[in-house]
Amino acid sequence: MRRRKQPHIVEKDAGVDMTPMLDIVFILLIFFIVTTSFVKESGFLVKKSESSKASKAKSDNIMIHIDENNIIYFNTKPVDIERLPARVEYFLANHPAKNIIFRPHENTNYQKVVEVLDELKQFDKLKITMGLYKP
Repeated sequence: MRRRKQPHIVEKDAGVDMTPMLDIVFILLIFFIVTTSFVKESGFLVKKSESSKASKAKSDNIMIHIDENNIIYFNTKPVDIERLPARVEYFLANHPAKNIIFRPHENTNYQKVVEVLDELKQFDKLKITMGLYKP
């Protein structure tokens, strides 16, 4: 028996053609880009204050505090109780203040607190806010 030669068969590379899949991906990408709605979020503008305005607003309040040694301070400067109304009037002449922030120390004599409040009672157009002073 003779052996027959089988014809030489060349096998093709068994791969998948990616061209149609890429076409579909690009079509979907274009579809999603076209149909996407870009929403502009509405908001509001915030006007930032300048540093000079911020420091001016800070000084428009009158700050009175009494430390643990019963020393009265008017805007961080020591003042005598008899001169306190004059200091407040002078400050009001130069600044449009509406509030008095009164902060006695927790160890302050209550009689001193009452004396200061009696002196401030004459300024009835100003709002007095109380709080504890803790340095």
